[in-house]
Amino acid sequence: MDRWEREGLRSANFGMRNQVEQILEALAEQREHRADVRRRIDAARGTATSADGLVQVTVDSAGVLIDVRFTADAQRSTPAQLGRSVTEAGREAARRVREQTRQILAPVVAAADAMPDLSDLVSGAPSLRERREVESRDG
Repeated sequence: MDRWEREGLRSANFGMRNQVEQILEALAEQREHRADVRRRIDAARGTATSADGLVQVTVDSAGVLIDVRFTADAQRSTPAQLGRSVTEAGREAARRVREQTRQILAPVVAAADAMPDLSDLVSGAPSLRERREVESRDG
């Protein structure tokens, strides 16, 4: 092996070492923030009122119904209308809590996207980023 080949290998090794250090630093940072992110997601709530104003619904971060409130006008409504109102408000509340969760997770996703991919480090290795994208699209 001549001098140029050794220098090329040293340079490649240095570059890979820097990428691995970046990954480790990013993982350590994510680990530090994981408890806070989990707490914020667990505390997320979505509340919505039906278009007819008869019902207000609140769901937790999993979209599970945790509160339903009826206005006085709800007493003059039919059971079918109340059912539609609860369903409508529940869907909107669930959409809102999903959006809150997406916003809470956005910095975590951005940090993961900024990390080098396995295929960037090891020639011929599968792309973990592409796999994650396929799973999120199909999932």
